[in-house]
Amino acid sequence: MKDGPRLPIPALLALATAAFLTVLTEALPAGVLPGMSADLNVSESATGQLVTVYAIGTALTAIPLSVATAGWRRKRLLLVGVAGFLVANTVTALSLVFALTLVARFVAGIGAGVVWALLASYAVRLAPEALQGKAIAIVMAGIPLALSLGIPAGTFLGDALGWQVTFGVMSAIAVLLIGWISVVVPDFDGPGRAGRIPLLATAKVPGVGAVLFVTLTFVLAHNILYTYVATFLEETGLGDAVGEVLLVFGIASMASIWFVGVHIDRRLRVLTIAATVLVAVAVAVLAVLSGNAALVYVAAALWGLGWGGVPTLLQTAVAIAGGEAGDTALAMLVTLWNVAMAGGGVVGGVLLDAFGPEVFPWTVLLLLLPTLVVVIAARTHGFTDRAPAPEQAAPAPAVAEKDLV
Repeated sequence: MKDGPRLPIPALLALATAAFLTVLTEALPAGVLPGMSADLNVSESATGQLVTVYAIGTALTAIPLSVATAGWRRKRLLLVGVAGFLVANTVTALSLVFALTLVARFVAGIGAGVVWALLASYAVRLAPEALQGKAIAIVMAGIPLALSLGIPAGTFLGDALGWQVTFGVMSAIAVLLIGWISVVVPDFDGPGRAGRIPLLATAKVPGVGAVLFVTLTFVLAHNILYTYVATFLEETGLGDAVGEVLLVFGIASMASIWFVGVHIDRRLRVLTIAATVLVAVAVAVLAVLSGNAALVYVAAALWGLGWGGVPTLLQTAVAIAGGEAGDTALAMLVTLWNVAMAGGGVVGGVLLDAFGPEVFPWTVLLLLLPTLVVVIAARTHGFTDRAPAPEQAAPAPAVAEKDLV
């Protein structure tokens, strides 16, 4: 094994840090929502739209930017995406004008669209064929790391020093990451614009539609609650424990992505069903027993165990179902993912104003029911336990030559 192919760990860790920064920038307003609301002088439901507009920026630009920048060198494009985070987070840290903050968040969403379009394909191109699955797992580990450490740490820092300081720290991380990428990440040619498969034809590929539906409903359900988790916890008397609850959620998410990474090649279907059920049980506990602080922490752990591996499960499922159209299917998944994120902020805001935060868990349960039905029904195409090993999935050269959005 010592003489076999090895992974370029420093470069992969730089990409994992980019994923970390993307998720941290995306989700941090959920942890500091009350403070941002007060300082920006808008309601909490309006402040929740800072997550929405970020998602809209990604959803609207991910596919068009992938096409427009197809001829760009990959390293240059990655640096531009990270620079977008630097600018957006700096403006957010300095702004006390809600409209300006919204614009900054939209710019951050565009940066996310650029970065997400590169991470999977970069990992594939950096790794030997036999280790491509592990390479992607390392890069995607930035997601649960942001949830388990980044968001709770940002929440604690925001409570202690103010949310502006937290966004300033993210700008500093972006500066360091730009230097890191410049030194250790190799450069590659862009894929060009040839060979892309139309969206409608991709959606008709057996299994792709099922995965895209599950992406829409599952992500919408998650974000309705996650975007307003601080508000929900305030309603239950745990407003001072948002950081601790998110820490439990994040640690459980890390455990989830590790477990999914070990078993996904043989147990994709079972893992997806289990993820849906775990999140459903968690929100059922929150719906009925949120007055018990201990059970809220248990629910947060179950939520994290269910949700942590979902990004990996859905990306793998759509890539396998898409086959030769896998890159286009991934682009559609990321776009729908961010549409659902935006929808979570909007729907959650409407529900908050109309019914109060106690309705969030019940809404999540309602959305998870069709999600589970589709996952169970898509046993032949979409969610199957007969997934090939990473090196036997879509041919490596075809994946490497395109952006996996």
